[in-house]
Amino acid sequence: MSRFPRWYGANPLHLLVLVCSFAITGYACARLFAQRPVEVVIWLVGAAIVHDLILMPLYSLADLSARSVLRHRPQDMPTPAWINHLRVPAFLSGVLLLVWFPLIFRLSGPYQGATGLTDAVYAGRWLAITAVLFGLSALILAFKLGRIRRQARGDEEQPPSSASSH
Repeated sequence: MSRFPRWYGANPLHLLVLVCSFAITGYACARLFAQRPVEVVIWLVGAAIVHDLILMPLYSLADLSARSVLRHRPQDMPTPAWINHLRVPAFLSGVLLLVWFPLIFRLSGPYQGATGLTDAVYAGRWLAITAVLFGLSALILAFKLGRIRRQARGDEEQPPSSASSH
């Protein structure tokens, strides 16, 4: 069994999960293509074009901008990967915006008639969730930085170990 991770690159559970996810995706695609093949192809091509030509350059530019703005910091202390504390909440907020944009931007006409609820609260709630995500990420980063600084101070206070001579 020790050859498998070296040959495959991961443990067998990873391969099992990957095969199961492909099976579920294949089943979903077969069901969708059976009902609406043209719409599925249009959606897949449109999603690839929108992602590759619009979204990827935008979030690559945003990531590059964040790295260049926050690059100038003292290098005397180790720091955690701060960029991930921007990427994760931005990604989660973006996914929520992508899923709920018709309600956030009040573009869904029949929503109130179908549910009896108003779509007036979605923009404020999305902004509040985004603020909470970035706030939690900032708190986690602050705790990590505090722990690193305490460890660095603890290392400075301890005298260097001297080798005993015989």
